Amino acid sequence: MTIPEQATSSPEPLLKVTGLVKHFPITKGLLRRQAGAVQAVDGISFDVRPGETLGIVGESGCGKSTMGRLITRLLEPTGGKIEFEGKDITHLGVAGMRPMRRDVQMIFQDPYGSLNPRHTVGSIVSAPFKLQGVTPEGGIKKEVQRLLGLVGLNPEHYNRYPHEFSGGQRQRIGIARALALKPKLVVADEPVSALDVSIQAQVVNLLDDLQDELGLTYVIIAHDLSVIRHVSDRIAVMYLGKIVELTDRKSLYEAPMHPYTKALLSAVPVPDPRRRGAKSDRILLKGDVPSPISPPSGCRFHTRCWKATEICKTQEPPLLALKTGHQVACHHPENAEDQAPDDVVLLSAREAIEIVSATPKSAEAEAAAPLTKGEVTQDAVVLAEAETTEAEPAEAEPAEAEAAEAEAAEEATTEAEATTAGSDESGSDEPGSEGESAPPRTSGDITKE
Repeated sequence: MTIPEQATSSPEPLLKVTGLVKHFPITKGLLRRQAGAVQAVDGISFDVRPGETLGIVGESGCGKSTMGRLITRLLEPTGGKIEFEGKDITHLGVAGMRPMRRDVQMIFQDPYGSLNPRHTVGSIVSAPFKLQGVTPEGGIKKEVQRLLGLVGLNPEHYNRYPHEFSGGQRQRIGIARALALKPKLVVADEPVSALDVSIQAQVVNLLDDLQDELGLTYVIIAHDLSVIRHVSDRIAVMYLGKIVELTDRKSLYEAPMHPYTKALLSAVPVPDPRRRGAKSDRILLKGDVPSPISPPSGCRFHTRCWKATEICKTQEPPLLALKTGHQVACHHPENAEDQAPDDVVLLSAREAIEIVSATPKSAEAEAAAPLTKGEVTQDAVVLAEAETTEAEPAEAEPAEAEAAEAEAAEEATTEAEATTAGSDESGSDEPGSEGESAPPRTSGDITKE
């Protein structure tokens, strides 16, 4: 995907965010007094140019979805500034935001929860027209059917309900609803995370095609780095409510500067057959992500960073452009000049990570390869002789077992006959046995004795 020429030459960004903050208060007691706050988003700044796609990546709980809801004004910011086409929309009310809803739309993460199960597809996709009082040319029904065909659905599905569709089809319905009013900015909150891999590819390709056809601008939020690499022009990496790195796609994947970004990229498998025998190292970060209720002082990543020093513990690094178009918030960046080279390394930094090396399997594959005719080695001959020697005692074992069973059965029969004869003789000599005849013994009694 390439940025359109008008986007690169436009001096005015479509969306500009400066120092955006969102804290969710924590209240306790009967009087509901505030005892703390969840610092979901804490001072992030970026801009989005017309026609480009900005990808937002990071771990779960880093504030990606909250940021998306803030820039679409579904949540009220605690601080900062949001500008859309040069207009401040940070604290606009419902009446002031209603005209802006035509230009800013959102695709939600859950395709199952974002659609009303009691409404038909026609009523769901036509809702924006009714709320904005817009009557498209040819009527609402005709326009809705056109939108369904645009996202790859059958226009005849107009009267169906959401439960009659698969997950990928429901997500397409959400995309059609977001595109109904022809917006300028679309915020997609993990649009493919709940879908199968094959359906993910269909939805991602659909978003690309719609951008080329309609000239859309995207802010795509995801935790799948492979999806973000495919669709984004620029990428912002978030960690615990902060943007730690912001650059174009090529620079981020080829030469990441922030240690957290490097750890994220090391966990992504590379589907390249040519690298099958190459050695690769994966960086495993130890410990859990700190709580956003009480984040660490200084750099928020210093508790899990292998390069952390004293300055990282006390001073928060600003987001600076160390290269052209490459911004990073780190005192000791990778692939760039160290900002504090003489600082003392923390003791915790030595145990912050674990390096797992993936050794090449070429040698194992060669050892496991089958031998062809004429390649029988001395080891194979010795192995065959050993298997023959083990097989001979195994064949003799069943015969010996049958002979032992026959001898045991013969001894049991002899003992039974002797016991029967002895009991008959002793019965005639016992007192009080005259005139009384002993009952005949059955074969069952003999067996029991």
